[in-house]
Amino acid sequence: MSRNNRSFYLYFIVIVGLLLFTVWIGTLQVQHNGYTRGQFEKQLENNEVAIVNICPNKETPTGSLEITLKSGEERVLYVTDVEEMEQLVRSYDIDPTVENVPEESWFLNSILPILIVVIVCVFFFVMMNAQNAGGGGGGKMMNFGKSRAKLTMGGENQITLGQVAGLKEEKEELQEIVEFLKDPGKFTKVGARIPKGVLLEGAPGTGKTLLAKAIAGEANVPFFSISGSDFVEMFVGVGASRVRDMFAEAKRHAPCIIFIDEIDAVARRRGTGMGGGHDEREQTLNQLLVEMDGFGVNEGIIVMAATNRVDILDPAILRPGRFDRKITVAAPDVRGREDILKVHAKNKPLGDDVDLQQIAQTTAGFTGADLENLLNEAAINAAMDKRAFVKQEDIKKAFIKVGIGAEKKSRIISDKEKKITAYHEAGHAILFHVLPDVGPVYTVSIIPTGLGAAGYTMPLPEKDEMFMTKGRMLQDIMVSLGGRIAEEIIFDDITTGASSDIKKATKRARSMVTRYGMSDNIGVINYDDDDDEVFIGRDLAHAKNHSELISGEIDKEVKAIIDDCYQKAKDIILKNEDVLHKCAELLLEKEKINRAEFEALFDTYYPQPEEPGATIGTEV
Repeated sequence: MSRNNRSFYLYFIVIVGLLLFTVWIGTLQVQHNGYTRGQFEKQLENNEVAIVNICPNKETPTGSLEITLKSGEERVLYVTDVEEMEQLVRSYDIDPTVENVPEESWFLNSILPILIVVIVCVFFFVMMNAQNAGGGGGGKMMNFGKSRAKLTMGGENQITLGQVAGLKEEKEELQEIVEFLKDPGKFTKVGARIPKGVLLEGAPGTGKTLLAKAIAGEANVPFFSISGSDFVEMFVGVGASRVRDMFAEAKRHAPCIIFIDEIDAVARRRGTGMGGGHDEREQTLNQLLVEMDGFGVNEGIIVMAATNRVDILDPAILRPGRFDRKITVAAPDVRGREDILKVHAKNKPLGDDVDLQQIAQTTAGFTGADLENLLNEAAINAAMDKRAFVKQEDIKKAFIKVGIGAEKKSRIISDKEKKITAYHEAGHAILFHVLPDVGPVYTVSIIPTGLGAAGYTMPLPEKDEMFMTKGRMLQDIMVSLGGRIAEEIIFDDITTGASSDIKKATKRARSMVTRYGMSDNIGVINYDDDDDEVFIGRDLAHAKNHSELISGEIDKEVKAIIDDCYQKAKDIILKNEDVLHKCAELLLEKEKINRAEFEALFDTYYPQPEEPGATIGTEV
């Protein structure tokens, strides 16, 4: 609960308590105990009354009688005329005691009403101040147009470029920015102009935001950080006002760095048909363009931004003079992954069997965030086993959990389904092993996972690849079809378990034909439709860039690729049918086998060929 909310509830409870206290005071004088005048007169006639005390109210002649009976019982009677009751009592030879009329309470009549009014006024005054002074992220009513950028002064940021691992070339490019911020005269002396903006682009988790923090820490300058979504509100003009306020604040702290994370939230391409030309997002973008390179001069302000969707940004913000430099932050290579693992392993006690170099080799395609998550999951496994250090086995379990999903060993599966799954995964594994560009096999399992799969076959990429070859893509299609082929061979029937494999194979084959120009019949022409353009900020109205005749030819070519890969994969599995049976039997026995156990099956039944599958998948 926030401080403002706690204050609100405190004042609310105080006011309600005072009001309830006032009501209770007022009701004390109107309480009734059910004692009637008739009962009192009857007791007078029966000579049961001993003492009568008459208490007039200030609103005379009303009042009350405090009656003490001879039996010792006390009663109270509220009356409308005390003088009449006094005469009645005296008529029975009882001398009543008459008290003075009570004076008015100066507190209840004068002070309390004024006090309640003052408390209510103070309450609303305090709440209004809390609303207006709630900070950049609060609900302030009058300060919507103020910048929400968080300012970190030089010296407060402890992150430096030396603490960023795996991004050697990117750090070298950004080192120029640091040099300019430290000594701008060195550049202006030779007429050089430092880039006004630096755009960091790359996949999620590669370290774009970390690089921006490191630049600010290295240069020891003020650092304004904000997310692109913080500019846009439901009120028109608020985003543009926040941009103006942010740059005005930055000018007062120059030289400094402004970092806009996820800039695609505010700098999407204009004129896409998704909203009018005067909508809030476009006004905000226009103001950002003017501030970065307009008639005004922003000396000493460097704008850095990060995005993983540079393809949807407006061209005006990408031109020189705004974002002069674009740095691609790619996934780290094997050496970079090893350096990143060493950074994240500093605070984790590792066992003597942990080999970070081997882990780096087997995590091709992992980003820095993926590697941090991998070691964190391994540390969690060690803690769950009540160990004070991380073993290699913990990292292997985490690798499967991150890549495939948590295993659901408690799930009950029938023997028939287990057998189908065992042959299905064995079909995948055989193709991973035999085909030269897609293996080797890391783990084969028939334990269901959190992703809904009945089992999995995980390959072990041993090298980083910058691009895919035609032969590699065809082999990927063959591997995807291996599970369906094994089901067909063994059970003479097929299941729905291969639906995701078929979808993956079809998508890969269509991309080969329409996007990569890998079909002899279609030619080296791009026929990719980009059907999702409207959802990423492109044109709303989108027409096909090819005829219906070409569409039919594309479908024929895709089918030809799938059919050819299916037949070649089937031939390989039939050739290794003994291994298929033995692998399925081993899976049914152990539920999970590793690389060594799987490759031992081939060593037992077949000698390893010199060039396995060298001619497979090279023709369509």
